[in-house]
This record gives sequence, structure tokens and C-alpha cells, in this order.
Amino acid sequence: MADYTAKRISEMEAGFGGGFVKARAELGVTAFGFQVIQLPPDYTDYPEHDHAETGQEEVFVVLSGSGSMDVEGERVDLDGETLVRVGPAAKRKVHAGPNGLRMLVIGGTPGEAYKIVPLTELSAA
Repeated sequence: MADYTAKRISEMEAGFGGGFVKARAELGVTAFGFQVIQLPPDYTDYPEHDHAETGQEEVFVVLSGSGSMDVEGERVDLDGETLVRVGPAAKRKVHAGPNGLRMLVIGGTPGEAYKIVPLTELSAA
């Protein structure tokens, strides 16, 4: 039997009103972190944050829609052609475009084994 898991994003558990899809846990991945972030059209309330405390860097990959990201006061366009890496100490804030934004966010701490964050685990059924 082949070792794989396939699930549709729309069928995965999500938190924060559907905006934080627990894709890593849904697929059973334990080697690295990733989630799907979904923002409605023109959404601007994504929290500005950094990962200085944990040392986690992130890569953002747009799956659909568009938007922009403010990184330490610089604006970066988010579209299907642009990958963005953000270091742990850099503050980032995401804004969705007029058609909303769905992106894959991959994270990990350089030089360390991945540690699962409880917030990203599935709810007990």
C-alpha cells in the first residue's frame, strides 16, 4: 500500500473563522510546519507579528487570489509568481486583494528539528 495522504483544502479543519487551515495536521506531516491561510476580499485585519521568540522563518506561496505583505515597512506584492521568505525577527502583515487571498505558509527554525505547535493540531472529535 502506498504511503500518502490526499485531502481537499475545503474539507480540512480550520480555525479563526476558516482563515487558518490546519493542513500540516490534516496530512499527518511531522517533519516541518505549514498551514493554508485564507483571507476574504480586501481583508486587512491579519495581525502584524514576528517570530523572534521562536526563531521561525516563513515562506509564503500564493495559491489563489492576490494581495500584499508589509515587511518592516516595505510593501511586497503577493501573486502567483512571487515567493516571499521572511526572517524570524521581521514584522509582517498580510493584506488580501479584491478577490481574496489563499496562500501556503511554510515555517521552520533553522538548525532545529521541527516542533509541533499545539495551535496547529486538530481538535479532539
